[in-house]
Amino acid sequence: MQLQLVNSKSNNQVTPLSDIFMDVEEAEIEDIRPTQQAPTKVRSFIEANTEAVSLSHLRDDCIIPVFRDNEKTISHYELVDAVEFATQEYFSGIDVLPTQIRVSHPINGRIPTALHKKVSELEDYEKTRYYERMMFAIEIPSISEVVNGNRLNLTVGGIRALNHENLFSKKTIEKFKVFIGFKNLVCTNMLVSTDGAALEIKVSSYDELIKKVLELIGQFNIPRNLHMLQDFGNYKLTEHQFAQIIGKSRLYQYLAPEIKKTIPALEFNDSQINTIARDYYFDKSFCRDKKGDIDLWRLYGLFTGANKSSYIDSFLNRALNATTFTQELSAALRGNSGSNWFLS
Repeated sequence: MQLQLVNSKSNNQVTPLSDIFMDVEEAEIEDIRPTQQAPTKVRSFIEANTEAVSLSHLRDDCIIPVFRDNEKTISHYELVDAVEFATQEYFSGIDVLPTQIRVSHPINGRIPTALHKKVSELEDYEKTRYYERMMFAIEIPSISEVVNGNRLNLTVGGIRALNHENLFSKKTIEKFKVFIGFKNLVCTNMLVSTDGAALEIKVSSYDELIKKVLELIGQFNIPRNLHMLQDFGNYKLTEHQFAQIIGKSRLYQYLAPEIKKTIPALEFNDSQINTIARDYYFDKSFCRDKKGDIDLWRLYGLFTGANKSSYIDSFLNRALNATTFTQELSAALRGNSGSNWFLS
């Protein structure tokens, strides 16, 4: 499939992405390995303690939290609706898949007339609920490319974590996280870079939210991001270098703050580092080769795979960290950034 990009700002003219790549030095994306097919049983883009819900459930079944002055928050439903609207507005005429929504940390309640009932006696209409944390992804399969043997689909999404809001104060500016990047169909891992992530959008209305999402989508450079991902496959780590990174990752947590400021940041916890070490041997898509070497594309796959165990409110930060950490390694292997503490 030839990837095509539609920009609603140019009268919906369709431009093949291969033409765009002609303006980007060495940015041509080629199949360097046979394409790996997505597994029959599709994993979620985030796992941890989340569950899947429908948009209608958020709209019809969940109450809306309010601030102390009884002013409502921008609901989870409105966030999804705003990002869906902005995505369809920007990529006008392009089909998108149904939005995937994951939630966690449910806040349960009951109506006053059910005050003295046992839990087992509660009727559905007597229960109230909203979710402290919610994440969603909108996949655009018609904007895709094969990179290092894996098919990537453009994906837009967002995160709301009410634990980061002070609902005990009067209504104020609300905070959201929104991203645009690629989803790897082999493993459903999210691949997000710095120009595709807004870690703290501050808005006070639905209309402001749409405007901010459109700005994020508009600044996302598709060719540059695909070229970066393709380039990861050009650099390899030996087994010794990989082991060095794993060992240094454990030491990193205990470094003094002034030392951490001088080396690449790493936001993954010990459990996730364990997962990366295990999958170096056993992951079907991203394990080491027969010599024990692993290229940075597969290492990146191990990091983004381990990130699925993150809670919703830390998922996007770690997804972004996986990208920047891998970029730092590639720069060190090219000799462009001096020594890298994780490799020294």
